[in-house]
Amino acid sequence: MCRDFLKSSIGRKMVVAVTGLFLWGFVVVHMLGNLQIFLGQEALNAYAHKLQSLPLLLWPARAFLLAVFIVHLWFSLRLAVENRRARPIGYAKKDTVQASAASRTMALSGMILLAFVIYHLLHFTFGVTNPDFFNRTDAKGWHDVYAMSVLSFQNYFITGSYVVAMFFMCFHLSHGLASLPQSLGLSDEKWKARFKILGNVIALAVFIGNSSIPLSVLFGIIKLPLGR
Repeated sequence: MCRDFLKSSIGRKMVVAVTGLFLWGFVVVHMLGNLQIFLGQEALNAYAHKLQSLPLLLWPARAFLLAVFIVHLWFSLRLAVENRRARPIGYAKKDTVQASAASRTMALSGMILLAFVIYHLLHFTFGVTNPDFFNRTDAKGWHDVYAMSVLSFQNYFITGSYVVAMFFMCFHLSHGLASLPQSLGLSDEKWKARFKILGNVIALAVFIGNSSIPLSVLFGIIKLPLGR
């Protein structure tokens, strides 16, 4: 029964919608945590230390999110391939005119976000890309996430890549949330209109919130404490 459901277009769309909703929630929570950088070094490092002190919760949560991300990506790509195969060329041209820019670039934005997630994990979680910044500690002996962030985002390339990634995430989120009612089988036009507005508002908030961090560092609004 479950296998037949997952083989159907409706079932796959529902899986994409539900997994996307989980990822959307994580993006918002993750952003709110990162915005503590504006409260200063101690606040951000205390937040990071609290998370790192709960490995029995942190790593299972990371594994769960990774699994959700992989399922979301796999079913999204399957749907994209199936839609392309089933759509005649003439119809595709007509539909492209009517479709939003966000909906037309879902596959592209998804692949860009995949590359960004891999880079982000190598950067901030595993310390592969900038090991000199990753291994710093603050006065309390905590992992100095604040200094790592500031030193990293002083680099134009790193800041630029993060802002570009957030732009594509904004596109991806806006269409994903807007299409959620349809993916879940809800045909009420009022709900579709509401989710379209909600998708645009939340996507814009995520773009502004996440982009404000690297840009504030780059323009000297967020700085390292004196003597660091």
